[in-house]
Amino acid sequence: MIDFLVIGGGVAGLSAGARLSQYGTVMVLEAEDALGYHASGRSAALFEESYGPQSVVALNRAGATFLHTQNGGYLTQRGLMLIGSFDQSEVFEADRKDLNMERIPIDQAVSSVPILNPAKVGFAAISQAAFDIDTDRLLQDYARTIRQNGGTVATKSKVTGIRKERHWLVEAGQIFEARNLVNAAGAWVDEIAKLAGVPPIGISPRRRSMARLPAPGGHDVSGWPMMLGTGETWYAKPDAGKLLVSPCEADPAPPQDAYADDMVLAEGLARYEELMTEPVTRVETNWAGLRSFAPDGTLVLGPDPIDPSFIWSAGQGGYGFQTAPAASQLLCDLVVGNTPVLDPDSVKSLTPNRLNR
Repeated sequence: MIDFLVIGGGVAGLSAGARLSQYGTVMVLEAEDALGYHASGRSAALFEESYGPQSVVALNRAGATFLHTQNGGYLTQRGLMLIGSFDQSEVFEADRKDLNMERIPIDQAVSSVPILNPAKVGFAAISQAAFDIDTDRLLQDYARTIRQNGGTVATKSKVTGIRKERHWLVEAGQIFEARNLVNAAGAWVDEIAKLAGVPPIGISPRRRSMARLPAPGGHDVSGWPMMLGTGETWYAKPDAGKLLVSPCEADPAPPQDAYADDMVLAEGLARYEELMTEPVTRVETNWAGLRSFAPDGTLVLGPDPIDPSFIWSAGQGGYGFQTAPAASQLLCDLVVGNTPVLDPDSVKSLTPNRLNR
């Protein structure tokens, strides 16, 4: 008998499994050949404490020490620069305040990112409190914790059936019996809920595309900050000597192995290119991931009010990695009956009880 059977081997499932493995046996089932195959493997991998709605910021802050220090830390200084054109003054200022960023002169911005076009860039702001996340090591460490505590992490284990008798019976090549079921299936969480006979939460998977470009103009981009277009209309982030550029779209899509939309990608690259002196001459590769949102745009964590043995770890949106330490801790606290560290209002805004189903 498994105490906690977790469906989904991305950051939501592995972090929840690692926390729960202190309180019972854990098995994680991942349908794909590798962990973190879908959204977790296609993340921008940035930690910015002020990024996200209020409940997400509360999770960011609660988990910051973990990301900075646990196992030697998972964060590396990157910085985040907000860029706006001359006609974006009001939106730029709203974004700057939301992200708690310091406005800087354009010449200072250009000194940091020499391909910025001072004839087109009207406004710039910077935050040094933005960090790259070592996402692969974080995933592997969560999986290692589960195994060290006697649990199992299984890939190539697609769930095809779920029924509740005395306990949960989950079909994934064989039948697994579990006292509790943790639904961390990303874009597929509502499908898993339906299989289990639990009302879905109305999850909305939304595509976000990405292109990898050669370093613009042959520059060394390793020390550049991540750049964010005003209104979150594009972003660009250095990665292994290349530049990742996203159009920041959030287009609804069915649960699937997502792929980039060529037209949407081209439009996003054009928005980025408009503010640069170096044109986009070649796209080396592109891909897309599905970020999953609950109806109110924030995470869904903890036991279902109808059946508390069905536990949600869902709706991570674009915040999965940066919220994972605190989100998994909150989920665990709610399941085992510990007092959450988060304030009561934040807890209320994150639990499934808030949803009208």
